[in-house]
Amino acid sequence: MAMDGASKQEGMTHFNEQGRARMVDISGKEPTVRVAVASTTIKMLPSTLQAIKAGKVGKGDVLAVSQVAGIQGAKKTSDWIPMCHPLALTGVNIIFNDNEVDELYIEATVKTEGKTGVEMEALTAVSASALTVYDMCKALQKDMIIGPTLLQAKSGGKSGDYIRS
Repeated sequence: MAMDGASKQEGMTHFNEQGRARMVDISGKEPTVRVAVASTTIKMLPSTLQAIKAGKVGKGDVLAVSQVAGIQGAKKTSDWIPMCHPLALTGVNIIFNDNEVDELYIEATVKTEGKTGVEMEALTAVSASALTVYDMCKALQKDMIIGPTLLQAKSGGKSGDYIRS
């Protein structure tokens, strides 16, 4: 039985010698500063966006709760995504913008100093944040559309930097 953590199937490191999924062994990697930025959009009626911005949603301050949900989502990513390593995050920032009509934009920046990246944490953060907006506003509108959800940028690690063009 191989114990070196180096087995690969077609260049992928997430498979063991039997071709089954595994959590990648990162024990030999050096920690580096890792940053990832992800974003998503929620399309809604203009009246729903105005209610959010005016603080007129019956469940409370939508953006404040959504921001906390995004941060919590980033911190709990390894509980949601089976092959993600639990990470000690050093920073999570969630920001909101809108098009003044019918779209809310959510962006998360996640940071750590570690042996693996935080792309999944950033993607989970915006997803949890968007789902919270939906939950808090579903009484106003059930046909809101979430997405696309995108990795915008990442830095650090062996694979280097990535910026969506």
